[in-house]
Amino acid sequence: MFKGNIPSTHHATSTTWSKWVALITQRARLGKPNHPGILEEIMDWPGGRDFGALPEEVAHAQEAPPYNELPEDERPYALFTDGSCCVVGNHRKWKAAVWSPTRQVVEATEGEGESSQFAEVKAIQLALKIAEREKWPVLYLYTDSWMVANALWGWLQQWKKTNWQRRGKPIWAAALWQDIAARVENMAVKVRHVDAHIPKSRATEEHQNNEQVDKAAKSEVAQVDLDWERKGELFVAQWAHETSGHLGRDATYRWARDRGVDLTMEAITQVTHECEICAAIKRATRVKSPWNRGRWLGFRYGEAWQIDYIGPLPRTRQGKCYILTMVEATTGWLETFPVNHATARNTILGLERQILW
Repeated sequence: MFKGNIPSTHHATSTTWSKWVALITQRARLGKPNHPGILEEIMDWPGGRDFGALPEEVAHAQEAPPYNELPEDERPYALFTDGSCCVVGNHRKWKAAVWSPTRQVVEATEGEGESSQFAEVKAIQLALKIAEREKWPVLYLYTDSWMVANALWGWLQQWKKTNWQRRGKPIWAAALWQDIAARVENMAVKVRHVDAHIPKSRATEEHQNNEQVDKAAKSEVAQVDLDWERKGELFVAQWAHETSGHLGRDATYRWARDRGVDLTMEAITQVTHECEICAAIKRATRVKSPWNRGRWLGFRYGEAWQIDYIGPLPRTRQGKCYILTMVEATTGWLETFPVNHATARNTILGLERQILW
């Protein structure tokens, strides 16, 4: 089935095909059934075939038994690890967590600017620090990351032999891996990969503990970050609200619909409710009118307007930080126009756009 030829023009397809061949071939031939060597080929970790052919020469951490099979007196030395990452505002935040099933406690560390893979490695470092601090005779590590498990089973030794380089370049997160390697050399460490994708009907105590640490690693993410689909809808709703000139909820919805933009009323409501510029406009309209309406009784609708500016306000993506307010004197009808600066030119432009045409 692997002998089919990919057209010479389909370079990306050919590359993907090669990776799948490497995956299936390695899963079938290299190492133990639960020690797939996939990542050496696909993620460009240590030399796949040279490393995989002699695992006994480079392995350091031993394989741990399933958590359910650990003797009761060994379970206090077992830790489950995981890491996660999310984008909050303009920042990427990561969190690494360690869960102790016997103590039912979580220890975590977090930071900014790194990936979820980095967080998974930091969780291993944190677990090693806990074992060192409490002077454990052995550490049983349980992780659902093949990358972490393979690194502890043998890649660390391979990296050390090549001076923490791969093809002449430093490996990813070299300083972190070196710290972990130094700690692993000074204690007995046993590692087990936990299958995170298993039906609840077949879940064991090991899988339940893995789920606990997964929740711990993502707890802050769930509180501060929205799912990507929801976040994307809010971004588009904010764009529509600002581009349309800070219209109200219904007007923004109609403006977006007329331009083929599919938005929910819920998203538009949230955006308009949180808009600081709209809030400032509402505060301005609540202030009692400073003029005597009686003086405008001789005017017809649209003949007299009161002009003013609100600002400076938080700058929008288009650079607007002032709101030109135009109040029809006989009725109190309000028109607004966002501008960069409170100038006579922008006043005339606002009158032309909102009233005269």
